[in-house]
Amino acid sequence: MDIDVARTFLEIVKTGSFVAAAANLNLTQTAVSARIRTLESRLDRPVFIRNKAGAKLTPAGEQFLRFATTLVQVWDRARQSVALPPGRETVVTIGAELSLWNPLLRHWLLWMRRECPQIAIDTRIDSSERLMERVQDGSLDVAVLYASPRRPGIIAELLFEEKLVHARTPPTDEPLAAEDHVQIDWGDEFAASYQAAFPDQPPAVVSVSYGPLALDYILAAGGSGYFRKGFIRSHLEEGRLVLVPESPEFSYSAHVVHSTKADPGLMARIRSGLRAAAAIAL
Repeated sequence: MDIDVARTFLEIVKTGSFVAAAANLNLTQTAVSARIRTLESRLDRPVFIRNKAGAKLTPAGEQFLRFATTLVQVWDRARQSVALPPGRETVVTIGAELSLWNPLLRHWLLWMRRECPQIAIDTRIDSSERLMERVQDGSLDVAVLYASPRRPGIIAELLFEEKLVHARTPPTDEPLAAEDHVQIDWGDEFAASYQAAFPDQPPAVVSVSYGPLALDYILAAGGSGYFRKGFIRSHLEEGRLVLVPESPEFSYSAHVVHSTKADPGLMARIRSGLRAAAAIAL
């Protein structure tokens, strides 16, 4: 079985479309169709039903799905093992959302270098949805996410609980207009909680999907926004930001996510490092 055929099959399952799969894989639709014809010829069964809405798995395709996933996982693991750097006993692939890398994952990388020098590390930064997909398909050992996903075959463990707090630039005797508030994307759960707490708040003039960028903007232009308390602690201590009195605080928890099939000993070392890093970073 050509591993690229299996990957193409899985991409069509994920996107529900030959066209979308071709775009994601940087292939022509003709090449994608040819790979699936090859697969169906070898299985002697059709694996997709194509219609105007996209592509739907046949019963045979449903049966092949779990084997294709395992095939890709085994191949990726084999490739990583063969490519181990000299003196390393294994490799850990870890991913995190962008806002979690600094400082949490930076401290973790330093901890791993000091405490587990025999382990090679492969890191990824991506969206929470994509990271979850990679944990599920086996191409990622562990991910650190703010969401607490519930999916079959996945374990999500609480790493730390943080607060999102409302902060603004001084001086506090100068009132801020509604348009001075910067809306930061902390996920759907925060958005719903914020809307419930501030039902009359007009749509934000400035919306930012990345907390550090929003902070730089507010420090330069003035304004307010919700930030992770640990992230802005130094600015609060220096007086560059102040907490807005009587504003609600929102819980914002980070989780370590890995497969139920992950090696327990390796996961224990990763978790130890992440907890040590969280103790420094928060």
